[in-house]
Amino acid sequence: METKAFQKIYTKIDNITKATVTVRASDIGIDELATVNGRLAQVVRIDGSEITLQVFSGTEGISTSSEVIFQGEPPKLKVGDDLAGRIFNAYGEPLFGSKEVVGEAREIGGPTINPYKRLQPSEFIPTGIAGIDLNNALVSGQKIPFFADPDQPYNQVMANVALRAKADKIILGGMGITNDDFLYFKNVFENAGALERIVFFVNTTENPPVERLLVPDMALTAAEYFAVDKNEKVLVLLTDMTLYADALAIVSNRMDQIPSKDSMPGSLYSDLAKIYEKAVQLPGGGSITIVAVTTLSGGDITHAVPDNTGYITEGQLFLRKDSDTGKVIVDPFRSLSRLKQLVIGKKTREDHPQVMNAAVRLFADAASAKTKLENGFDLTDYDERTLKFAFDYSNDLLSIDVNIDVTQMLDTAWALFSKYFKKSEVAIKEELVNKYWK
Repeated sequence: METKAFQKIYTKIDNITKATVTVRASDIGIDELATVNGRLAQVVRIDGSEITLQVFSGTEGISTSSEVIFQGEPPKLKVGDDLAGRIFNAYGEPLFGSKEVVGEAREIGGPTINPYKRLQPSEFIPTGIAGIDLNNALVSGQKIPFFADPDQPYNQVMANVALRAKADKIILGGMGITNDDFLYFKNVFENAGALERIVFFVNTTENPPVERLLVPDMALTAAEYFAVDKNEKVLVLLTDMTLYADALAIVSNRMDQIPSKDSMPGSLYSDLAKIYEKAVQLPGGGSITIVAVTTLSGGDITHAVPDNTGYITEGQLFLRKDSDTGKVIVDPFRSLSRLKQLVIGKKTREDHPQVMNAAVRLFADAASAKTKLENGFDLTDYDERTLKFAFDYSNDLLSIDVNIDVTQMLDTAWALFSKYFKKSEVAIKEELVNKYWK
């Protein structure tokens, strides 16, 4: 970074840890950027004249006489129409030698939009994935996480959602992703010709972990530009929020803060909330919808990260491998969209709520039949039919590789109903049965 007239320069460091340095300085702001021995750093704590800076790439090789230059401003992102179709690092710098964005530099991590200016979410966002659209419809302005084990193909799901979702812009924030996943995202978007509506901010496993803390704020600053300034429908996809939380813990521990549950900082709820609460439906038609992956440690949903996430968000989408089909499905029992009732049957076909409920109930009956079978009880004819239905329901609708529109999903469900059950067994209103029974 070049030296500017307003920058403050110090050459005496009082304390050095693995990730932070402390200097005595005046008139410094929280989150302000600086360089320490030429390395980018950020102010993370102010205690009187004692300023603690987090050095993104670590403090190895820094001495107490190293030069600290304060930049006089927090991290910013240049916003403009040519953000679209580009890939950036955690600092908002274009990758692959592409030209700088022409536009206004905006401070990242600003306050959320005034609740008075928000509308109730009301627009349906189809993704083409039946486990979402049929059972857990996404609504514009919603915030919802994917809970998944680390070995599940959640990045593949995110890429599919990015390609299929009916949104004006897709903002993807990748935190701690492998180079293979980064290239996977890049190639999928380029091959599909979809890159022009996607903005991608990336921190890979080769980059310093604390850089991940910038990625969600960069992604959401870009999202607010398109949603607020351009009145566009924006879908923000963040992966992986557990790695984001791990980076928070690294910084917290190195600053000698007392850890809370599962070694996470006591500020975890607030740190997550300031990201998720950026989701909004605006009066002008613009919206920000947030879908974020939270990986689970050994399937533990009580861990601090998923636990806090569940309080902040409006439901969750739960990925699991179906033992019968061998496919990864969106689990209808553990998934929930708390806002789906605002759009199903209103922005989708009239039979949607009843078909959804009937299919999940029959799937639950199949789970009961499976338990009977495992415990050595005889199965009834109805039990046998529910098991066959459950296999096809998992394979043809719940599997994440299904890519059809909602009308086809409903028609597929009706076809399965008529294949395995009598009209009276599905418990759907007679007028809908007469209209849609296959």
